[in-house]
Amino acid sequence: MSSVALSRFLALAIASASLVAAQDSTTSAITPLASKHFDYNNLPYQADPDNGVRGTQSGYNLCNSTTEGPSSLCQTGFLNHADDWCVWSAPNPGSTIGDTEHEEVAWCTKPGRGTRLIPAGAITGLQFIKTKSYLQVVGFIDQTKIDLAADDFGGELDPHGADLRGNPLGGLMYSNNLPSKSGDNNTFTQVIEWHNFMGSNSFCMKVCDPADPDAPNLCQHIYDRIGTMYNCPNQAQNGTFEACEGDNQDPPGVFTSNGQVMTYTQPPESLGAITTQPYSVRMPASSNCVTYNSADLFAALGSATAAASSGAATATASGSAKASGTGSTASRSGSSASATATGGAQNNGAFTLQVSAAATIFGTLFAAVLLS
Repeated sequence: MSSVALSRFLALAIASASLVAAQDSTTSAITPLASKHFDYNNLPYQADPDNGVRGTQSGYNLCNSTTEGPSSLCQTGFLNHADDWCVWSAPNPGSTIGDTEHEEVAWCTKPGRGTRLIPAGAITGLQFIKTKSYLQVVGFIDQTKIDLAADDFGGELDPHGADLRGNPLGGLMYSNNLPSKSGDNNTFTQVIEWHNFMGSNSFCMKVCDPADPDAPNLCQHIYDRIGTMYNCPNQAQNGTFEACEGDNQDPPGVFTSNGQVMTYTQPPESLGAITTQPYSVRMPASSNCVTYNSADLFAALGSATAAASSGAATATASGSAKASGTGSTASRSGSSASATATGGAQNNGAFTLQVSAAATIFGTLFAAVLLS
């Protein structure tokens, strides 16, 4: 390489390093989603106006009657009661959680909030639990009706992620039935810590009361690969719809062995699938359970989805066959190749993505110099 070419190469290398440094600076300047607080009556159009490694927020948070329907991109969800909750799922038919976690939209059971509505009959069983620290709904669903592929084992959605922008980006959660605000059903409070497990025709949505100091532990986001039972211990049954009061679970990853409190460390995805149960889950006690008829519980969905299906902009879930249940939600464990880790493994992924981008820039510049 001539001295001129070498000089040009060094100049371009410095420029590429500066570009990567600027990208890192932009990423570090992003305010974490879990640190953002919005009054429900004064929501921004988008909670995440940033543009980082994963791009920009794909939907919006300011939702109303004009956005409601099968093509809604509303990313503001709720968990209130057995008949009033949302899950995050894909915006397009036949998707997987792993491929779309950054762009999931709210699918809900209650009309009137500008979201997509879960089609009537898609939910086949659930258990709603209210404890002193959180609300949780666990259940069974035909996931092809909320745009997931029939064979998707799924993954976890939460307000963190490798870049701290959340999965989905900018996704917000609210409740008017938090334990610390019982009886205040006219006020929606933002839930800062929550997690949502989707896949295998089952789901868990848990929102932890921001007034509870243990909220971050009870709604952990680093155990995505061990599934619903370890993060949301439950007694949900397919075909049964019930609402209960309950005791707090042990924080995900925390268990007692021979009288000693232990903390489980989830292995990275690079070590392969988790094929053995890491520990036994303590099932928290429940009481005062009330059983409902699904037709009564979700009566509004029948009329709402019927009205939506007659519109010109209907977007229906496809999927080659109706997914069949795989037994109790309690049985879901392990992970899917399509599910992306939301803890350290994804942090490593984000780092790798940036290093790869830097290498690409560097390599391109190097080639340009050699060919000059």
